[in-house]
Amino acid sequence: MDCSASYCNECFKIHHPWGTVKAQHEYVGPTTNFRPKILMCPEHEMERVNMYCEICRRPVCHLCKLGGGHANHRVTTMSTAYKTLKEKLSKDIEYLISKECQVKAHITQLDLLLKETECNSERAKQEASQSFEKLYCVLEEKKSAALRAIETSKNIRLEKLQTQVEEYQGLLENNGLVGYAQEVLKETDPSCFVQTAKQLHVRIQKATESLKSFRPAAETTFEDFVVDTAKQEDILGDLSFHSNGLGIPEINEEQSRMYNKTLISWECSGKTDSADIYVLEYHKLNKEEESVTWQKTEVCGKSKVLSDLDDDSSYAFRVRAYKGSICSPWSREVIMRTPPAPVFSFLFDDKCGYNNEHLQLNPRRTSVESRAGFPLLLGSERLQVGCFTTLDYIIGDTGIAKGKHFWAFNVEAYSYLVKVGVVPSSKIQKLFHNTSDVISPRYEQDSGHDSGSEDTFFDSSQPCTLVTLGMKKFFIPATPAAPKDPASRILPLPSCLGVCLDCDRGRVGFYDAGRMKCLYECEVDCSGLMYPAFALMGGAAVHLEEAVTAEDREYHDDI
Repeated sequence: MDCSASYCNECFKIHHPWGTVKAQHEYVGPTTNFRPKILMCPEHEMERVNMYCEICRRPVCHLCKLGGGHANHRVTTMSTAYKTLKEKLSKDIEYLISKECQVKAHITQLDLLLKETECNSERAKQEASQSFEKLYCVLEEKKSAALRAIETSKNIRLEKLQTQVEEYQGLLENNGLVGYAQEVLKETDPSCFVQTAKQLHVRIQKATESLKSFRPAAETTFEDFVVDTAKQEDILGDLSFHSNGLGIPEINEEQSRMYNKTLISWECSGKTDSADIYVLEYHKLNKEEESVTWQKTEVCGKSKVLSDLDDDSSYAFRVRAYKGSICSPWSREVIMRTPPAPVFSFLFDDKCGYNNEHLQLNPRRTSVESRAGFPLLLGSERLQVGCFTTLDYIIGDTGIAKGKHFWAFNVEAYSYLVKVGVVPSSKIQKLFHNTSDVISPRYEQDSGHDSGSEDTFFDSSQPCTLVTLGMKKFFIPATPAAPKDPASRILPLPSCLGVCLDCDRGRVGFYDAGRMKCLYECEVDCSGLMYPAFALMGGAAVHLEEAVTAEDREYHDDI
Protein backbone atom coordinates (compact mmCIF):
# COMPACT_ATOMS: atom_id res chain seq x y z
CA MET A 1 0.00 0.00 0.00
CA ASP A 2 2.90 2.37 0.72
CA CYS A 3 4.88 1.57 -2.46
CA SER A 4 1.73 1.48 -4.67
CA ALA A 5 3.12 -1.64 -6.40
CA SER A 6 2.30 -5.33 -6.73
CA TYR A 7 4.79 -8.10 -5.90
CA CYS A 8 4.99 -11.85 -5.72
CA ASN A 9 6.11 -13.36 -2.41
CA GLU A 10 9.78 -13.63 -3.38
CA CYS A 11 10.03 -10.10 -4.79
CA PHE A 12 8.22 -8.66 -1.78
CA LYS A 13 10.84 -10.14 0.53
CA ILE A 14 13.68 -8.80 -1.63
CA HIS A 15 12.29 -5.23 -1.77
CA HIS A 16 11.14 -5.23 1.88
CA PRO A 17 14.03 -6.81 3.83
CA TRP A 18 13.70 -7.42 7.57
CA GLY A 19 15.16 -4.77 9.81
CA THR A 20 14.42 -1.86 7.41
CA VAL A 21 11.69 0.81 7.29
CA LYS A 22 10.09 -0.87 4.26
CA ALA A 23 9.50 -3.99 6.30
CA GLN A 24 6.84 -2.01 8.20
CA HIS A 25 4.81 -1.23 5.01
CA GLU A 26 1.19 -2.26 4.96
CA TYR A 27 0.17 -4.79 2.33
CA VAL A 28 -3.02 -6.41 1.04
CA GLY A 29 -3.88 -9.28 -1.28
CA PRO A 30 -3.84 -8.94 -5.11
CA THR A 31 -6.56 -6.61 -6.47
CA THR A 32 -7.57 -4.97 -9.78
CA ASN A 33 -9.18 -2.04 -7.98
CA PHE A 34 -6.23 -0.51 -6.16
CA ARG A 35 -6.91 2.54 -4.07
CA PRO A 36 -3.93 4.26 -2.46
CA LYS A 37 -3.98 4.71 1.27
CA ILE A 38 -3.09 8.39 0.95
CA LEU A 39 -3.69 10.53 -2.16
CA MET A 40 -0.48 12.39 -3.05
CA CYS A 41 -0.15 15.57 -5.13
CA PRO A 42 0.79 14.75 -8.75
CA GLU A 43 2.89 17.95 -9.00
CA HIS A 44 4.56 17.62 -5.58
CA GLU A 45 5.05 13.89 -5.05
CA MET A 46 5.95 14.16 -1.33
CA GLU A 47 2.90 16.28 -0.41
CA ARG A 48 -0.57 15.07 0.45
CA VAL A 49 -3.57 16.73 -1.13
CA ASN A 50 -5.52 18.60 1.54
CA MET A 51 -7.43 21.28 -0.40
CA TYR A 52 -9.82 21.44 -3.33
CA CYS A 53 -9.44 24.02 -6.13
CA GLU A 54 -12.91 25.27 -7.11
CA ILE A 55 -11.62 26.80 -10.37
CA CYS A 56 -9.83 23.68 -11.70
CA ARG A 57 -12.12 21.24 -9.85
CA ARG A 58 -9.34 19.02 -8.58
CA PRO A 59 -7.53 18.25 -5.26
CA VAL A 60 -4.30 20.23 -4.59
CA CYS A 61 -1.67 20.49 -1.88
CA HIS A 62 -0.61 23.57 0.11
CA LEU A 63 2.44 24.08 -2.17
CA CYS A 64 0.15 24.38 -5.20
CA LYS A 65 -1.74 27.12 -3.38
CA LEU A 66 1.32 28.95 -2.09
CA GLY A 67 3.42 29.23 -5.25
CA GLY A 68 2.15 26.79 -7.83
CA GLY A 69 -0.35 27.00 -10.64
CA HIS A 70 -3.26 27.50 -8.22
CA ALA A 71 -1.85 30.47 -6.30
CA ASN A 72 -4.60 32.87 -7.41
CA HIS A 73 -7.39 30.29 -7.48
CA ARG A 74 -10.21 29.97 -5.00
CA VAL A 75 -9.77 26.85 -2.81
CA THR A 76 -11.74 25.18 -0.06
CA THR A 77 -11.03 22.49 2.55
CA MET A 78 -11.24 18.86 1.53
CA SER A 79 -14.03 18.16 4.04
CA THR A 80 -16.14 21.00 2.66
CA ALA A 81 -15.55 19.83 -0.92
CA TYR A 82 -16.38 16.27 0.14
CA LYS A 83 -19.68 17.35 1.68
CA THR A 84 -20.66 19.60 -1.24
CA LEU A 85 -19.82 17.10 -3.97
CA LYS A 86 -21.47 14.25 -2.12
CA GLU A 87 -24.69 16.25 -1.81
CA LYS A 88 -24.65 17.12 -5.54
CA LEU A 89 -23.94 13.54 -6.54
CA SER A 90 -26.71 12.25 -4.28
CA LYS A 91 -29.21 14.69 -5.76
CA ASP A 92 -28.20 13.73 -9.30
CA ILE A 93 -28.57 10.03 -8.53
CA GLU A 94 -31.98 10.63 -6.90
CA TYR A 95 -33.07 12.57 -9.98
CA LEU A 96 -32.04 9.77 -12.31
CA ILE A 97 -33.82 7.21 -10.14
CA SER A 98 -36.98 9.33 -10.14
CA LYS A 99 -36.85 9.47 -13.95
CA GLU A 100 -36.56 5.72 -14.36
CA CYS A 101 -39.92 5.50 -16.14
CA GLN A 102 -38.87 8.24 -18.55
CA VAL A 103 -35.57 6.48 -19.24
CA LYS A 104 -37.41 3.22 -19.96
CA ALA A 105 -39.77 5.09 -22.32
CA HIS A 106 -36.79 6.53 -24.18
CA ILE A 107 -35.21 3.09 -24.44
CA THR A 108 -38.46 1.72 -25.86
CA GLN A 109 -38.60 4.58 -28.35
CA LEU A 110 -34.98 3.99 -29.38
CA ASP A 111 -35.67 0.27 -29.87
CA LEU A 112 -38.52 1.20 -32.20
CA LEU A 113 -36.22 3.60 -34.05
CA LEU A 114 -33.64 0.84 -34.45
CA LYS A 115 -36.24 -1.45 -36.03
CA GLU A 116 -37.59 1.38 -38.17
CA THR A 117 -34.08 2.21 -39.36
CA GLU A 118 -33.53 -1.43 -40.33
CA CYS A 119 -36.81 -1.53 -42.28
CA ASN A 120 -36.22 1.83 -43.99
CA SER A 121 -32.67 0.86 -44.99
CA GLU A 122 -33.93 -2.38 -46.55
CA ARG A 123 -36.62 -0.45 -48.40
CA ALA A 124 -34.02 2.07 -49.63
CA LYS A 125 -31.80 -0.80 -50.82
CA GLN A 126 -34.71 -2.29 -52.77
CA GLU A 127 -35.54 1.05 -54.37
CA ALA A 128 -31.89 1.63 -55.30
CA SER A 129 -31.67 -1.89 -56.75
CA GLN A 130 -34.82 -1.29 -58.79
CA SER A 131 -33.40 1.96 -60.11
CA PHE A 132 -30.20 0.26 -61.21
CA GLU A 133 -32.20 -2.65 -62.70
CA LYS A 134 -34.06 -0.12 -64.84
CA LEU A 135 -30.73 1.25 -66.04
CA TYR A 136 -29.55 -2.30 -66.78
CA CYS A 137 -32.71 -2.95 -68.83
CA VAL A 138 -32.24 0.28 -70.81
CA LEU A 139 -28.60 -0.62 -71.49
CA GLU A 140 -29.50 -4.17 -72.51
CA GLU A 141 -32.15 -2.88 -74.93
CA LYS A 142 -29.72 -0.37 -76.42
CA LYS A 143 -27.03 -3.04 -76.63
CA SER A 144 -29.38 -5.49 -78.41
CA ALA A 145 -30.55 -2.81 -80.85
CA ALA A 146 -26.96 -1.80 -81.64
CA LEU A 147 -25.87 -5.42 -82.21
CA ARG A 148 -28.89 -6.08 -84.43
CA ALA A 149 -28.14 -3.01 -86.53
CA ILE A 150 -24.52 -4.08 -86.95
CA GLU A 151 -25.54 -7.64 -87.87
CA THR A 152 -28.11 -6.40 -90.43
CA SER A 153 -25.57 -4.08 -92.02
CA LYS A 154 -23.02 -6.89 -92.11
CA ASN A 155 -25.41 -9.27 -93.94
CA ILE A 156 -26.34 -6.63 -96.53
CA ARG A 157 -22.71 -5.84 -97.22
CA LEU A 158 -21.71 -9.51 -97.46
CA GLU A 159 -24.53 -10.13 -99.92
CA LYS A 160 -23.40 -7.23 -102.12
CA LEU A 161 -19.77 -8.29 -102.03
CA GLN A 162 -20.68 -11.93 -102.78
CA THR A 163 -22.73 -10.85 -105.78
CA GLN A 164 -19.79 -8.78 -107.01
CA VAL A 165 -17.47 -11.79 -106.59
CA GLU A 166 -19.78 -13.95 -108.70
CA GLU A 167 -19.89 -11.29 -111.41
CA TYR A 168 -16.11 -11.12 -111.62
CA GLN A 169 -15.80 -14.90 -111.57
CA GLY A 170 -17.94 -14.87 -114.72
CA LEU A 171 -15.22 -12.89 -116.44
CA LEU A 172 -12.74 -15.73 -116.11
CA GLU A 173 -11.98 -17.96 -119.12
CA ASN A 174 -14.40 -20.89 -119.68
CA ASN A 175 -16.69 -19.48 -116.95
CA GLY A 176 -19.90 -17.49 -117.07
CA LEU A 177 -20.03 -14.62 -119.52
CA VAL A 178 -16.63 -15.30 -121.11
CA GLY A 179 -17.40 -18.96 -121.62
CA TYR A 180 -20.75 -18.12 -123.17
CA ALA A 181 -19.07 -15.57 -125.49
CA GLN A 182 -16.49 -18.14 -126.52
CA GLU A 183 -19.29 -20.51 -127.53
CA VAL A 184 -21.06 -17.78 -129.50
CA LEU A 185 -17.85 -17.13 -131.47
CA LYS A 186 -18.03 -20.74 -132.72
CA GLU A 187 -21.36 -20.01 -134.41
CA THR A 188 -20.99 -20.14 -138.24
CA ASP A 189 -24.49 -19.01 -139.25
CA PRO A 190 -24.28 -15.21 -139.74
CA SER A 191 -27.91 -14.48 -138.92
CA CYS A 192 -27.85 -16.48 -135.67
CA PHE A 193 -24.50 -15.00 -134.69
CA VAL A 194 -25.66 -11.39 -135.25
CA GLN A 195 -28.87 -11.92 -133.30
CA THR A 196 -27.01 -13.39 -130.30
CA ALA A 197 -23.90 -11.22 -130.42
CA LYS A 198 -25.82 -7.93 -130.22
CA GLN A 199 -27.06 -8.46 -126.64
CA LEU A 200 -23.84 -10.25 -125.68
CA HIS A 201 -21.77 -7.28 -126.81
CA VAL A 202 -23.71 -4.95 -124.47
CA ARG A 203 -23.01 -7.28 -121.53
CA ILE A 204 -19.33 -7.51 -122.48
CA GLN A 205 -19.05 -3.69 -122.62
CA LYS A 206 -20.60 -3.31 -119.14
CA ALA A 207 -18.21 -5.93 -117.76
CA THR A 208 -15.25 -4.13 -119.38
CA GLU A 209 -16.27 -0.76 -117.90
CA SER A 210 -16.73 -2.37 -114.48
CA LEU A 211 -13.27 -3.85 -114.72
CA LYS A 212 -11.70 -0.50 -115.58
CA SER A 213 -13.38 1.37 -112.70
CA PHE A 214 -13.27 -1.25 -109.99
CA ARG A 215 -14.99 -0.30 -106.73
CA PRO A 216 -16.11 -2.65 -103.94
CA ALA A 217 -19.86 -2.93 -103.71
CA ALA A 218 -19.81 -2.27 -99.93
CA GLU A 219 -17.62 -0.65 -97.26
CA THR A 220 -15.73 -2.92 -94.89
CA THR A 221 -15.45 -0.44 -92.02
CA PHE A 222 -18.16 0.06 -89.41
CA GLU A 223 -17.19 3.60 -88.33
CA ASP A 224 -20.81 4.70 -88.44
CA PHE A 225 -21.66 2.13 -85.77
CA VAL A 226 -19.30 3.38 -83.03
CA VAL A 227 -21.31 4.06 -79.85
CA ASP A 228 -20.36 7.37 -78.19
CA THR A 229 -20.90 6.94 -74.44
CA ALA A 230 -18.71 9.79 -73.16
CA LYS A 231 -21.63 11.94 -71.97
CA GLN A 232 -23.42 8.98 -70.44
CA GLU A 233 -20.25 7.95 -68.60
CA ASP A 234 -19.96 11.46 -67.13
CA ILE A 235 -23.58 11.34 -66.03
CA LEU A 236 -23.18 7.91 -64.48
CA GLY A 237 -19.97 9.04 -62.80
CA ASP A 238 -21.96 11.78 -61.07
CA LEU A 239 -24.71 9.38 -60.06
CA SER A 240 -25.43 9.91 -56.37
CA PHE A 241 -28.21 10.41 -53.85
CA HIS A 242 -30.02 13.67 -54.48
CA SER A 243 -31.93 15.37 -51.71
CA ASN A 244 -34.27 18.33 -51.57
CA GLY A 245 -32.75 19.23 -48.21
CA LEU A 246 -29.61 20.61 -49.87
CA GLY A 247 -29.81 23.87 -51.75
CA ILE A 248 -28.16 24.24 -55.15
CA PRO A 249 -25.08 26.48 -54.85
CA GLU A 250 -24.81 29.46 -57.18
CA ILE A 251 -21.47 31.07 -58.08
CA ASN A 252 -21.47 34.78 -57.22
CA GLU A 253 -19.87 36.46 -60.23
CA GLU A 254 -19.69 39.86 -58.51
CA GLN A 255 -17.63 38.54 -55.58
CA SER A 256 -15.54 36.20 -57.75
CA ARG A 257 -12.36 37.72 -59.21
CA MET A 258 -9.62 36.82 -61.65
CA TYR A 259 -6.40 38.74 -61.13
CA ASN A 260 -3.01 37.50 -59.88
CA LYS A 261 -4.98 34.52 -58.57
CA THR A 262 -8.55 33.41 -59.02
CA LEU A 263 -11.17 33.76 -56.29
CA ILE A 264 -14.37 31.78 -56.82
CA SER A 265 -17.17 32.53 -54.35
CA TRP A 266 -20.62 30.98 -54.17
CA GLU A 267 -23.84 31.12 -52.17
CA CYS A 268 -26.56 28.63 -51.25
CA SER A 269 -30.31 29.04 -51.16
CA GLY A 270 -31.85 29.36 -47.71
CA LYS A 271 -32.36 25.70 -46.84
CA THR A 272 -32.42 24.29 -43.32
CA ASP A 273 -29.73 21.67 -43.92
CA SER A 274 -26.24 23.03 -44.51
CA ALA A 275 -23.56 21.24 -46.52
CA ASP A 276 -20.63 19.47 -44.90
CA ILE A 277 -18.36 20.14 -47.87
CA TYR A 278 -18.41 21.60 -51.37
CA VAL A 279 -16.77 20.31 -54.53
CA LEU A 280 -15.54 22.92 -57.01
CA GLU A 281 -14.78 21.76 -60.55
CA TYR A 282 -13.23 23.78 -63.37
CA HIS A 283 -11.73 23.20 -66.81
CA LYS A 284 -10.06 25.28 -69.49
CA LEU A 285 -12.15 25.99 -72.57
CA ASN A 286 -10.35 24.60 -75.59
CA LYS A 287 -12.10 24.11 -78.92
CA GLU A 288 -9.47 21.64 -80.11
CA GLU A 289 -10.12 19.18 -77.28
CA GLU A 290 -13.03 16.84 -77.95
CA SER A 291 -13.45 15.57 -74.37
CA VAL A 292 -13.58 17.76 -71.26
CA THR A 293 -11.52 16.89 -68.19
CA TRP A 294 -12.74 18.63 -65.06
CA GLN A 295 -10.26 19.44 -62.29
CA LYS A 296 -11.75 18.89 -58.85
CA THR A 297 -11.06 20.40 -55.43
CA GLU A 298 -12.88 19.97 -52.11
CA VAL A 299 -13.70 23.12 -50.12
CA CYS A 300 -14.96 23.41 -46.54
CA GLY A 301 -16.15 27.03 -46.93
CA LYS A 302 -18.00 28.93 -49.65
CA SER A 303 -15.01 30.27 -51.58
CA LYS A 304 -11.74 29.02 -53.04
CA VAL A 305 -8.54 30.69 -54.23
CA LEU A 306 -6.92 29.03 -57.27
CA SER A 307 -3.40 29.82 -58.42
CA ASP A 308 -2.70 27.28 -61.18
CA LEU A 309 -4.69 28.81 -64.07
CA ASP A 310 -3.11 29.85 -67.38
CA ASP A 311 -2.99 33.48 -68.51
CA ASP A 312 -5.25 34.74 -71.31
CA SER A 313 -7.55 31.71 -71.06
CA SER A 314 -11.25 31.10 -70.43
CA TYR A 315 -12.36 28.67 -67.74
CA ALA A 316 -15.70 27.13 -66.82
CA PHE A 317 -16.58 26.68 -63.13
CA ARG A 318 -19.29 24.74 -61.33
CA VAL A 319 -19.90 23.71 -57.71
CA ARG A 320 -22.08 21.26 -55.80
CA ALA A 321 -22.80 20.66 -52.11
CA TYR A 322 -22.35 17.40 -50.17
CA LYS A 323 -23.87 16.33 -46.87
CA GLY A 324 -22.64 12.84 -46.08
CA SER A 325 -23.42 10.67 -49.10
CA ILE A 326 -26.11 13.09 -50.35
CA CYS A 327 -25.21 15.73 -52.92
CA SER A 328 -26.98 18.61 -54.59
CA PRO A 329 -27.20 19.08 -58.37
CA TRP A 330 -24.39 21.02 -60.04
CA SER A 331 -24.65 24.78 -60.08
CA ARG A 332 -24.98 26.72 -63.30
CA GLU A 333 -21.64 26.83 -65.12
CA VAL A 334 -19.93 30.21 -65.03
CA ILE A 335 -17.27 31.17 -67.58
CA MET A 336 -14.52 33.61 -66.58
CA ARG A 337 -11.35 34.74 -68.33
CA THR A 338 -7.90 35.18 -66.83
CA PRO A 339 -5.80 38.35 -67.42
CA PRO A 340 -3.91 38.50 -70.75
CA ALA A 341 -0.52 38.57 -68.95
CA PRO A 342 1.02 38.10 -65.49
CA VAL A 343 -0.13 40.75 -63.01
CA PHE A 344 2.31 43.61 -62.38
CA SER A 345 2.33 44.94 -58.79
CA PHE A 346 3.19 48.54 -57.96
CA LEU A 347 2.13 51.46 -55.76
CA PHE A 348 1.62 55.13 -56.56
CA ASP A 349 4.91 57.06 -56.40
CA ASP A 350 4.71 59.78 -53.73
CA LYS A 351 8.07 61.34 -54.65
CA CYS A 352 8.60 61.68 -58.41
CA GLY A 353 6.57 64.72 -59.49
CA TYR A 354 3.84 64.09 -56.90
CA ASN A 355 1.73 67.23 -56.30
CA ASN A 356 0.47 66.93 -52.74
CA GLU A 357 -1.47 70.20 -53.05
CA HIS A 358 -3.82 68.80 -55.68
CA LEU A 359 -3.51 65.03 -55.12
CA GLN A 360 -4.08 62.99 -52.00
CA LEU A 361 -2.75 59.45 -51.50
CA ASN A 362 -4.05 56.96 -48.96
CA PRO A 363 -1.47 55.61 -46.45
CA ARG A 364 -0.95 52.41 -48.42
CA ARG A 365 -0.44 54.35 -51.69
CA THR A 366 -3.06 52.26 -53.50
CA SER A 367 -5.57 55.10 -54.05
CA VAL A 368 -5.15 58.63 -55.35
CA GLU A 369 -7.73 61.41 -55.33
CA SER A 370 -7.64 64.86 -56.90
CA ARG A 371 -8.85 67.57 -54.60
CA ALA A 372 -10.60 70.42 -56.42
CA GLY A 373 -10.38 72.80 -53.46
CA PHE A 374 -9.34 76.41 -52.83
CA PRO A 375 -6.06 76.21 -54.82
CA LEU A 376 -8.08 75.46 -57.95
CA LEU A 377 -10.51 78.31 -57.26
CA LEU A 378 -7.69 80.73 -56.53
CA GLY A 379 -5.93 79.68 -59.73
CA SER A 380 -9.12 80.19 -61.76
CA GLU A 381 -9.62 83.64 -60.22
CA ARG A 382 -6.52 84.95 -61.99
CA LEU A 383 -7.72 83.76 -65.40
CA GLN A 384 -9.86 86.05 -67.56
CA VAL A 385 -10.41 83.64 -70.50
CA GLY A 386 -11.77 80.11 -70.70
CA CYS A 387 -9.20 77.44 -70.18
CA PHE A 388 -8.48 73.95 -69.00
CA THR A 389 -6.57 73.67 -65.76
CA THR A 390 -3.39 71.64 -65.59
CA LEU A 391 -3.64 67.86 -65.34
CA ASP A 392 -2.03 66.46 -62.20
CA TYR A 393 0.13 63.46 -63.10
CA ILE A 394 1.23 60.56 -60.91
CA ILE A 395 3.17 57.42 -61.89
CA GLY A 396 3.83 53.97 -60.46
CA ASP A 397 6.84 53.42 -58.23
CA THR A 398 8.12 50.44 -60.28
CA GLY A 399 9.15 50.33 -63.93
CA ILE A 400 8.95 47.61 -66.59
CA ALA A 401 11.97 46.75 -68.75
CA LYS A 402 10.74 43.75 -70.74
CA GLY A 403 8.04 41.13 -71.07
CA LYS A 404 4.27 41.34 -71.00
CA HIS A 405 2.46 42.68 -67.92
CA PHE A 406 -1.07 43.55 -66.81
CA TRP A 407 -2.50 45.74 -64.05
CA ALA A 408 -6.02 46.82 -63.16
CA PHE A 409 -7.67 49.71 -61.32
CA ASN A 410 -11.04 51.29 -60.56
CA VAL A 411 -12.10 54.83 -61.47
CA GLU A 412 -14.76 56.41 -59.26
CA ALA A 413 -18.02 57.07 -61.09
CA TYR A 414 -18.03 60.76 -60.07
CA SER A 415 -14.63 61.36 -61.71
CA TYR A 416 -14.67 64.28 -64.17
CA LEU A 417 -11.45 63.57 -66.10
CA VAL A 418 -8.88 60.79 -65.72
CA LYS A 419 -6.15 59.72 -68.14
CA VAL A 420 -4.37 56.37 -67.85
CA GLY A 421 -1.55 54.72 -69.76
CA VAL A 422 2.23 54.37 -69.74
CA VAL A 423 5.22 56.70 -69.89
CA PRO A 424 8.90 55.91 -70.66
CA SER A 425 11.51 56.92 -68.10
CA SER A 426 13.14 59.26 -70.61
CA LYS A 427 9.97 61.38 -70.81
CA ILE A 428 8.94 61.51 -67.15
CA GLN A 429 10.51 64.94 -66.64
CA LYS A 430 8.75 66.29 -69.72
CA LEU A 431 5.48 64.77 -68.47
CA PHE A 432 5.53 66.74 -65.21
CA HIS A 433 6.61 69.96 -66.93
CA ASN A 434 4.34 69.69 -69.96
CA THR A 435 2.24 72.82 -70.45
CA SER A 436 0.26 71.73 -73.47
CA ASP A 437 -2.68 70.84 -71.27
CA VAL A 438 -2.86 74.20 -69.52
CA ILE A 439 -4.55 76.31 -72.15
CA SER A 440 -7.17 75.01 -74.53
CA PRO A 441 -6.66 76.20 -78.13
CA ARG A 442 -10.39 76.26 -78.54
CA TYR A 443 -10.70 79.13 -76.10
CA GLU A 444 -7.28 80.75 -76.51
CA GLN A 445 -7.60 84.21 -77.96
CA ASP A 446 -6.31 84.68 -81.51
CA SER A 447 -5.58 80.99 -81.90
CA GLY A 448 -7.56 80.69 -85.11
CA HIS A 449 -8.90 77.32 -83.95
CA ASP A 450 -12.24 76.24 -85.27
CA SER A 451 -14.44 75.93 -82.20
CA GLY A 452 -16.81 73.62 -83.99
CA SER A 453 -14.35 70.81 -84.54
CA GLU A 454 -13.11 68.46 -81.85
CA ASP A 455 -12.11 65.47 -83.94
CA THR A 456 -8.41 66.14 -83.77
CA PHE A 457 -6.25 63.09 -84.19
CA PHE A 458 -4.26 61.56 -81.37
CA ASP A 459 -1.14 63.64 -80.80
CA SER A 460 1.84 61.32 -81.11
CA SER A 461 4.17 64.03 -79.79
CA GLN A 462 2.74 63.70 -76.28
CA PRO A 463 5.31 62.40 -73.75
CA CYS A 464 3.17 59.39 -72.82
CA THR A 465 0.49 57.10 -74.24
CA LEU A 466 -2.81 57.77 -72.44
CA VAL A 467 -6.52 57.24 -72.96
CA THR A 468 -9.20 59.49 -71.52
CA LEU A 469 -11.88 58.47 -69.02
CA GLY A 470 -14.50 60.54 -67.29
CA MET A 471 -18.18 61.14 -66.65
CA LYS A 472 -18.74 57.36 -66.67
CA LYS A 473 -17.37 57.10 -70.23
CA PHE A 474 -14.35 55.53 -71.96
CA PHE A 475 -13.10 57.61 -74.90
CA ILE A 476 -11.28 55.80 -77.72
CA PRO A 477 -8.54 58.13 -79.05
CA ALA A 478 -9.25 59.76 -82.42
CA THR A 479 -6.66 58.01 -84.57
CA PRO A 480 -6.78 57.65 -88.37
CA ALA A 481 -7.94 54.05 -87.91
CA ALA A 482 -10.67 54.98 -85.42
CA PRO A 483 -14.31 55.47 -86.47
CA LYS A 484 -15.06 58.95 -87.78
CA ASP A 485 -18.32 59.22 -85.87
CA PRO A 486 -17.46 60.60 -82.38
CA ALA A 487 -20.39 58.79 -80.78
CA SER A 488 -18.98 55.40 -81.83
CA ARG A 489 -15.73 56.20 -79.99
CA ILE A 490 -17.48 56.68 -76.63
CA LEU A 491 -18.06 53.54 -74.56
CA PRO A 492 -19.58 53.03 -71.10
CA LEU A 493 -16.91 53.09 -68.40
CA PRO A 494 -16.33 49.55 -67.04
CA SER A 495 -16.36 49.04 -63.30
CA CYS A 496 -12.76 47.84 -63.47
CA LEU A 497 -10.17 48.79 -66.11
CA GLY A 498 -6.93 47.09 -67.03
CA VAL A 499 -3.75 47.96 -68.94
CA CYS A 500 -1.66 45.33 -70.73
CA LEU A 501 1.85 46.39 -71.77
CA ASP A 502 3.80 44.15 -74.14
CA CYS A 503 7.33 45.54 -74.25
CA ASP A 504 8.54 42.85 -76.65
CA ARG A 505 5.91 43.73 -79.29
CA GLY A 506 5.75 47.45 -78.48
CA ARG A 507 1.98 47.39 -77.86
CA VAL A 508 -0.25 48.65 -75.05
CA GLY A 509 -3.89 47.58 -74.64
CA PHE A 510 -6.70 48.93 -72.48
CA TYR A 511 -9.14 46.34 -71.14
CA ASP A 512 -12.50 45.92 -69.51
CA ALA A 513 -10.95 43.98 -66.61
CA GLY A 514 -14.28 42.48 -65.55
CA ARG A 515 -14.67 40.60 -68.84
CA MET A 516 -10.99 40.75 -69.86
CA LYS A 517 -12.04 42.30 -73.18
CA CYS A 518 -9.68 44.64 -75.04
CA LEU A 519 -11.30 48.05 -75.72
CA TYR A 520 -8.39 49.78 -77.46
CA GLU A 521 -4.81 48.88 -78.44
CA CYS A 522 -2.02 50.92 -80.00
CA GLU A 523 1.71 50.95 -80.57
CA VAL A 524 4.06 52.37 -77.96
CA ASP A 525 7.79 53.07 -77.85
CA CYS A 526 9.24 50.68 -75.25
CA SER A 527 12.90 51.55 -75.78
CA GLY A 528 13.35 52.59 -72.14
CA LEU A 529 11.97 51.68 -68.73
CA MET A 530 8.16 51.97 -68.81
CA TYR A 531 6.05 53.21 -65.90
CA PRO A 532 2.26 53.14 -65.31
CA ALA A 533 0.96 56.72 -65.63
CA PHE A 534 -2.21 58.44 -64.43
CA ALA A 535 -3.54 61.99 -64.74
CA LEU A 536 -6.46 63.52 -62.84
CA MET A 537 -8.33 66.79 -63.12
CA GLY A 538 -11.20 68.18 -61.06
CA GLY A 539 -12.94 65.76 -58.74
CA ALA A 540 -11.60 62.28 -59.53
CA ALA A 541 -10.21 59.18 -57.83
CA VAL A 542 -8.34 56.04 -58.93
CA HIS A 543 -7.95 52.85 -56.85
CA LEU A 544 -5.47 50.13 -57.77
CA GLU A 545 -6.91 46.63 -57.87
CA GLU A 546 -5.78 44.67 -54.83
CA ALA A 547 -4.16 41.28 -55.30
CA VAL A 548 -6.13 38.14 -54.49
CA THR A 549 -4.77 36.46 -51.35
CA ALA A 550 -5.77 33.61 -49.04
CA GLU A 551 -7.28 36.23 -46.69
CA ASP A 552 -9.87 36.99 -49.37
CA ARG A 553 -11.16 33.43 -49.08
CA GLU A 554 -11.37 33.70 -45.29
CA TYR A 555 -13.11 37.08 -45.60
CA HIS A 556 -15.78 35.72 -47.96
CA ASP A 557 -16.25 32.67 -45.73
CA ASP A 558 -16.90 34.96 -42.75
CA ILE A 559 -19.49 36.85 -44.78
